[in-house]
Amino acid sequence: MAKWKDKEEFKATVKKYAGEMNIKVKALAIRPMSNKWASCSTDGNLNFSKELLTLDKSLGKYVIVHELLHFNVPNHGKLWKSLMMAYLGDYEKLEKRLNRIAVKSN
Repeated sequence: MAKWKDKEEFKATVKKYAGEMNIKVKALAIRPMSNKWASCSTDGNLNFSKELLTLDKSLGKYVIVHELLHFNVPNHGKLWKSLMMAYLGDYEKLEKRLNRIAVKSN
């Protein structure tokens, strides 16, 4: 299980994926969030939970791609699912792992 070195590595990964997806990120923050892994706004602002830094990188990448896709696809429909599959392969396994962690911490 590979962990994130620090916030800078996480932010660099966000910027890498944003570049690949041609998404303009206006502001990027990693902060305490009590009931979400991340959030994004139509203005181009992204917020990620500080707790992601303690999890496996693959789970962080899932959250990063998930949020970035919402800039172009606002729901979790067929297009969103297809894009998740294109970027991460079997993303549903990651989603299940993340959900199990979320249930444990609540």
